[in-house]
Amino acid sequence: MSCSSSSGSEEDDEGFDSYRKGGYHAVRIGDQFSGGRYIAQRKLGWGQFSTVWLAYDTHTSVSISLLCYVKCRSAQHFSQAALHEIELLQAAADGDTENTKCVVRLIDDFKHAGPNGQHLCMVLEFLGDSLLRLIKYNRYKAMELNKVREICKCILTGLDYLHRELGMIHSDLKPENILLCSTIDAAKDPIRSGLTPILEKPEGNQNGAATMNLIEKKLKRRARRAVAKISGRRVSIVGLSETPTKTVRSLDGIDVKCKVVDFGNACWADNKFAEEIQTRQYRAPEVILQSGYSFSVDMWSFACTAFELATGDMLFAPKDGNGYGEDEDHLALMMELLGKIPRKIAIGGARSKDYFDRHGDLKRIRRLKYWPLDRLLTDKYKLPEAEAREFAEFLCPILAFEPEKRPTAQQCLQHPWLNLRAQNNEDHVEGQMSNLQIKG
Repeated sequence: MSCSSSSGSEEDDEGFDSYRKGGYHAVRIGDQFSGGRYIAQRKLGWGQFSTVWLAYDTHTSVSISLLCYVKCRSAQHFSQAALHEIELLQAAADGDTENTKCVVRLIDDFKHAGPNGQHLCMVLEFLGDSLLRLIKYNRYKAMELNKVREICKCILTGLDYLHRELGMIHSDLKPENILLCSTIDAAKDPIRSGLTPILEKPEGNQNGAATMNLIEKKLKRRARRAVAKISGRRVSIVGLSETPTKTVRSLDGIDVKCKVVDFGNACWADNKFAEEIQTRQYRAPEVILQSGYSFSVDMWSFACTAFELATGDMLFAPKDGNGYGEDEDHLALMMELLGKIPRKIAIGGARSKDYFDRHGDLKRIRRLKYWPLDRLLTDKYKLPEAEAREFAEFLCPILAFEPEKRPTAQQCLQHPWLNLRAQNNEDHVEGQMSNLQIKG
C-alpha cells in the first residue's frame, strides 16, 4: 500500500463489511495514534491489507501518511511480512540521512489496539499522486520527453541506491508504485493548500456517522455509474456529434520529482522468498521462465515504465488466446519487439518446456510480426526519427533478454539520452553567443 494522496481503488471503496474482527481498523477524523502524537486528518486510500490516512504529527508539526494495517486471518504470516517491510524501509531511511535517494522515508512504526484487533501502523512521509494517476491525468497521451527524462532520473537514482548501496530488489516497480513528491492538484497538498490541521474530533463524528458515510458514498457511486451508462447509450444512438470534447491538459506547472514506494514485495538480493514477482505487464522474461533473478528485473520494469510515460500505452499487455495463455503471449510480444530470445535463455528456465521446444521456438505461437522499438515509436506514436532513435538506444539495452547484459541503474544515469536537454540548452546558448559575436 503506497502513501500517496491517490492511493487505493478509484472505482470503489473498501466496503463496510471489511470493518470487522480481523479486518480494517475504523479510523475517524480527529482520532489519535501513538499516545496522541498523530492525529487523523482525512482518508487518502486503501489497499488489500491497510487503509491510508493523512495525519498530523504534533511533535514535528508536519503532515504525514499513516498506514493502518489490518489484522489478517493468517496473523503470523502477515505480521512477519509487515515486519520485513519495516526492516527494508528502515534500512533505506538509515542510509539516506540527506533525503536525496528518491526512496520513500519511514518515519515511525507502532502497534495500535482497536475493537477489530491489534494493528501494525507505519508512518511515512506524505507524498503526492502516483505516476499512474499522472498518466491518467494526461489522458493516456504521450508525455513531453523532457518530463520523462526528469522522472527517469529520479527512478534510476532510487534504484541505484537500492541495488548498489543496500543490496535490495524492489521486485514490483510500476507507475503505481512511484509517487510524485507533491500533488497534481495543489488543493490536495496539506502544505501548499495552507489548511489548518484538525486537532480535535469534529462534533457528531461517531461510529454511526462513519458507517452512514460509507453507505452513502457507495449509493452515490452506483447512481453515477447508472447515469453514465444511460448517457453512453444515448451518445451511441445520436452519434459522435454530442460526445464532449476533452480539453488538453498541460503538465507545465506540475513538479515531476518522484520517489519509489511500496516495499511490500521487496527483498534482499541474497534472501529472496518468492519466485513469481512483479506485476504482469512489467514482468521480466527470466521471472516468467523461472530461471532466477536479481537486480536486473527492476531494470526491465523501469524500461516498461519509461515507455509508458513517453507514449501513454503499456509496452506489453499480454492476453489469453486460442490455445495459449498470457505467459506465452507475453513472451511472443517481447520477441516481436526485441527479436528472438537466445536459445540458451529460452530453454534455461524451470518453466521453459511449458512455452518453448528444444530449438527455442514458441510451441503454440508460430507466426510473429516483428516491429522494432524505434519503428514502433515513429510509426505508431509519431515521434520524430531522431527522437525515436535516441529513446530506443536508451531503452533497448535495458530490455536485453540476457539479464547480465542489462546496464545497471548507475550506468543508465550516465546515458547521453538523460542529458539531451542540457546539451540542447548549451548548444542554444552557444548559438546565441555566436550570433552576438557576428553582429559585434
